[in-house]
Amino acid sequence: MFHSWVFARYPRGFTLTDKGPLDGVRIIELASIGPGPHAGMMLADLGADVVRVQRAGDGSAVGPMAPQLRGRTIVQADFKNPDDVAAVLGLVEKADVLIEGFRPGVAERLGLGPDAAQARNPRLIYGRMTGWGQDGPRAQQAGHDINYIGLTGALNGIGRKGERPLPPINLLGDYGGGSVFLVLGILAALYERERSGQGQIVDAAMVDGALTLAHSIWSLHQAGVWSDERGTNLLDTGMAWYDTYRTADDKFLAVGAFEPQFYAELLRVLELDPESLPHQMDRAGQDILRKTFTERFATKTQDEWAALFDGVDACVTPIRTWTDAATDAHLLARGSLVEVGGVLQPAPAPRFSRSTPPVPEPAPTTLTPIGEIWA
Repeated sequence: MFHSWVFARYPRGFTLTDKGPLDGVRIIELASIGPGPHAGMMLADLGADVVRVQRAGDGSAVGPMAPQLRGRTIVQADFKNPDDVAAVLGLVEKADVLIEGFRPGVAERLGLGPDAAQARNPRLIYGRMTGWGQDGPRAQQAGHDINYIGLTGALNGIGRKGERPLPPINLLGDYGGGSVFLVLGILAALYERERSGQGQIVDAAMVDGALTLAHSIWSLHQAGVWSDERGTNLLDTGMAWYDTYRTADDKFLAVGAFEPQFYAELLRVLELDPESLPHQMDRAGQDILRKTFTERFATKTQDEWAALFDGVDACVTPIRTWTDAATDAHLLARGSLVEVGGVLQPAPAPRFSRSTPPVPEPAPTTLTPIGEIWA
């Protein structure tokens, strides 16, 4: 049986005339995990009409990841049932984009690969999201964010000197190197289609995206000014003025006083005499600077330091927990977090001067026949 989920518009300060820049673009998202649904969310946030096709029994729409399924119609299908596959291909005929996040060859075995899909719709943009890419010796190998960024050099560069590499949650591979580049590729292909009239395949691989994100570090490394030894470089805690520090109330501050003028302001607020300290760029003196900063920051609470550095160009800010970020004055002023279906979550980004997307609708909860989709 083939069903879809529908939902009510979530009203919050926007009128029914508000539309994002992708209004009118129809997207099919074959359900996957990680970057696939994240890409679908971003595209839906920008106004695209996204239909997520998932297997029966998939509880994503009512689980902890349900907020990431905002703004969708959700369709259930049995990919082993020829009738359901045919129904999905029927949607393909009306779609602009299809997203899949399976291992290479799986979509083809299901009868939903790019050849089958584009035979039904030559204008279709077929977006493929994998960790290793569609080819190469690891293409069929299992992996996760930590594996993909580990292969690229990025993970090796994250951590303190003499310590193990530190995984940056799954932000760098899955999302930064994955879904963001899938969306970029889809938008570029849609733009190209306006000239050629033809669809194409977008091969988005997390290893490729993670490498591109680290382009500046690769450039510095190739120039001989960035070491393979983590925790010894300009931006990896190798310098005391680009690091985190504990405050008196056991919270933390982020310090990024890179430029000389910002560093001077840092010392001024900390009431430190630059003549009594090693030079900012003296690598041999970083341990002394770090010890000095550590002792000074430990004398006041996070809020006290935040007040002292407020409005000061020293690049010193509080490190918020997830809980604290919800009440941060800057995020509140920009409306960077919104409630969708009673759940606080990030607002759509980026922002537009004219085609402002509405606040997203929550993950769907009611069933409707597939015939009502794009009818």
